Amino acid sequence: MAYYNGFQTAYQPMYQPYNQSFIPNQTQTPSQQVQQSSIIWVSGETGAKSYLVAPNSTVLLMDSENQRFYLKSSDASGMPLPLRIFEYTEKAQNAPNNTPVAQTMDLSSYATKAELETLKNEIDSILKDVPRQTTKARKTEVNADG
Repeated sequence: MAYYNGFQTAYQPMYQPYNQSFIPNQTQTPSQQVQQSSIIWVSGETGAKSYLVAPNSTVLLMDSENQRFYLKSSDASGMPLPLRIFEYTEKAQNAPNNTPVAQTMDLSSYATKAELETLKNEIDSILKDVPRQTTKARKTEVNADG
């Protein structure tokens, strides 16, 4: 019973008090929670082709049967685009074929910086010896000859 201005009334609330039973159990430890993986596994190419993709999106699908993965996309209207298929292999970090490209290239046919500098100096000395003519002087020589 509620009291209003000192008088007892028969007022009953229209709502039910908050029930604690609707609160989910929050006492689970992290080991009890289910880990959700963002990797989507399909069985073979047929599984990848039958996987539905939302409009304007792309999904990475991992093959559970082969060493492959698929990229499946759809356009704005939801029509699937051609399925892209990729093969993958594990690459060891210290493998001998994991050498940089510069170590395996034959650099004997390329010029060094010193050789290029020598060539530049030779060209500069030749250009100093050549008399410089303006384009007007050349035109007047051509007109005088012709």
